[in-house]
Amino acid sequence: MAVLPVKFTKTKRDKLAQLLWVLNWISVVTGIILFSLGVFLKVEINKRQDLMAERQLQSVPNMLIAVGLIACGINFLGGKICYDCVDTSKFLRWKLVMLPYIILTFFFTLSILVGGLMCYSLHGQLEESLMLGLREAMRYYKDTDTPGRCFLKRTVDLLQIQFQCCGNEGHRDWFQIQWISNRYLDMSRREVVDRLRSNVEGKYLIDGVPFSCCNVNSPRPCIQYQTTNNSAHFNYEYQTEELNLWMRGCRQALLDYYTDILHSIGLTVLIIWLFELSVLTGVRYLQTALENVWRRGDPECESEGWLLETSFVATARTNFNIIKNLGKFNQINTVSNGDPNIDRPSTAHYGPDNVPLKSIPIAS
Repeated sequence: MAVLPVKFTKTKRDKLAQLLWVLNWISVVTGIILFSLGVFLKVEINKRQDLMAERQLQSVPNMLIAVGLIACGINFLGGKICYDCVDTSKFLRWKLVMLPYIILTFFFTLSILVGGLMCYSLHGQLEESLMLGLREAMRYYKDTDTPGRCFLKRTVDLLQIQFQCCGNEGHRDWFQIQWISNRYLDMSRREVVDRLRSNVEGKYLIDGVPFSCCNVNSPRPCIQYQTTNNSAHFNYEYQTEELNLWMRGCRQALLDYYTDILHSIGLTVLIIWLFELSVLTGVRYLQTALENVWRRGDPECESEGWLLETSFVATARTNFNIIKNLGKFNQINTVSNGDPNIDRPSTAHYGPDNVPLKSIPIAS
């Protein structure tokens, strides 16, 4: 029994073919949109690649770019097929092509769904990549004279100003690393020397943060040094007063930024997937309806279209048996190639210990 059968008259078939022609051209535009979304996401990731650890983050934009390009080609071909199918006599051109085209489009539509779901599954990898990348960037913040790292100070400062954040998890992350270069330390001061000697690794650690952590909306001047020393500042209480620094960590700020982008792209891709699925369904109905017209030989007759000629279970069982029989056929061919006489009937008779005897003619 066919799955979801629909009756089509000649007029309905022609209107369906015309509608699918228009929808396939719209699908070419959606393919361009998918390609553009992939390029946009790739650019956004590459813009802050220095703040991310090496992870498989490029798989999503690459997937969207590839799917977008394939969508343009497949839907252009689908538009041509549907345009020709308006005239039933031209259906013979595409009769052998339509079923492989539908199968190919089905797997392509499935890949769009996978691309959309990948946008939502990238959160964990992105969070880990940002955490490790920001940690390394802050570690080399002071190395402004080292080739390959001299730009990290500017990158981190612009990040903290633009996203109104400070540190990796928070401003206290700066307390655990030396972010001031040794070339700017006054070694003649006893305080500086004592601080360097007090650290096991010889680092100059202070309870201060870079200027880019300062909250520009604060009514009082920024307190970026000795932030935990109440006596160092007038009318200042570290435990109770709200600091005039950005409280949010940059990892969370970037994670929220990229999550919003990925969710927006994922939603758009899923909408495009539903649209492509509806176009694929229409093409399948058109193909089966025209197949039945061709079998009857009357272009004006009423025909029936369906998604599957039999039930889902029966179709799956049939395909499984075909694959199974193909496996047996390949196995028989392998054995036959090993022994060229295995399929030939033998006229010899065998005695004990499989010793061949002389053939005995059978009396008529």
